[in-house]
Amino acid sequence: MLNDPFLKPSLAPGNIDRFLPRKSILEVLKRNAPHLRGSCLDVGCGDMPYRPLLLSPPFQISSYIGLDRRDDRVQNTPPDLFWDNDRIPLAAATVDCAVCTEVLEHCPDPLAVLREVKRVLKPGGILVLTVPFLWPLHEVPYDWCRYTPFALRHLLEAAGFHVSDLRPLGGYDRSLAQMLALWVRRRPMHRCLRACLTLLLYPIWSLLRISQDPDADSFEEGMMITGLSAVGMCPQPFDGQ
Repeated sequence: MLNDPFLKPSLAPGNIDRFLPRKSILEVLKRNAPHLRGSCLDVGCGDMPYRPLLLSPPFQISSYIGLDRRDDRVQNTPPDLFWDNDRIPLAAATVDCAVCTEVLEHCPDPLAVLREVKRVLKPGGILVLTVPFLWPLHEVPYDWCRYTPFALRHLLEAAGFHVSDLRPLGGYDRSLAQMLALWVRRRPMHRCLRACLTLLLYPIWSLLRISQDPDADSFEEGMMITGLSAVGMCPQPFDGQ
């Protein structure tokens, strides 16, 4: 795991377009390690890149379940479970926690997805979620939307979650760093020009990337973000006695 480029992205000129988003997701997961324990459902797991991380300390996850849809994508590692039409093939209240990283933007009915995740989580269970905000079209044509913090909170609450933590990722400096990196690494251009511009912009990118995420306590007019993280909790049943 220590040498996995996905779990330990290299800080190198050729990787600047991927470094910040991957680092942000890893920071969100590690920050929420105390909440991620027991059985864990990875919703939209893809090739399950976070499985080794989640099954190692400081996480206390005893079993990992990768969940994804059946489609035409070539996956190096098949998931443990496939969606059964619009249902997760698990009984209600059987999973302790769930993660859903950079998935919700690909769901045409995100509310139905979140309601299913809540159904299979135990009372008091936790969902840790990330979504992009400043990112190019990807997995076309299955890239449906970008979420503001207000839309994401509304969706989670409509699905029955209590939102205990909703945070901005990025900020103006990291947003500029990410756009410069995407431009120089992904815009069509001659490879020699790309190499020269990458080396030219790398010091600027390095300075911009070290800025802190915006204040997590409020979302203000004019705030710039690269993405969002959220923690949703399944309410405990009310004991009226």
